[in-house]
Amino acid sequence: MLFRPIAAMPAAPSVHHRHIDTLYSDHHRWLQGWLSRRLGNAFEAADLAQDTFVRLLGAPSAPAEGALREPRAYLATVARRLLLNHLRRRALEQSYLDALAVLPEAQAPSPEQQLVILQALQEIDAMLDGLPPKVRGVFILSQIDGLSYAAIADEMKISLRSVKRYMAQAMTECILLAA
Repeated sequence: MLFRPIAAMPAAPSVHHRHIDTLYSDHHRWLQGWLSRRLGNAFEAADLAQDTFVRLLGAPSAPAEGALREPRAYLATVARRLLLNHLRRRALEQSYLDALAVLPEAQAPSPEQQLVILQALQEIDAMLDGLPPKVRGVFILSQIDGLSYAAIADEMKISLRSVKRYMAQAMTECILLAA
């Protein structure tokens, strides 16, 4: 005789989920059109509109129902952040593909290696985006441009001690990203 566990009854939707459901039904079509006009691509717009509502569902503290005077402005703000990340990732990917195009075929990485490299670039980009501007600037000048700490201090008009502190902060983020 086979025993099957009794499936748990799905929990009743929370107030938060019902609020997002209402936002979705009232404004999804508008948001998708708004994104489509900015992207020029209905398929990417549909994905980003969906990502916007997924982001809201996962948010621990979204505005309560009725608290939003301008729900479309709120949705546009969330979607705009996702759109900027999307456009930055697209530009990063295009730069990488442009660099690959000039490599001799014998030196070009395999498709699998290309995917791993692109994913690593996207993770680094996300990490850099999360850093405060001065920390990001110090890190890029050191790791990409190869400047010494003294040259970075001079270029950014900050103390050598600040450069060291910012690099320590950036390296800590890198370590946390790798973990």
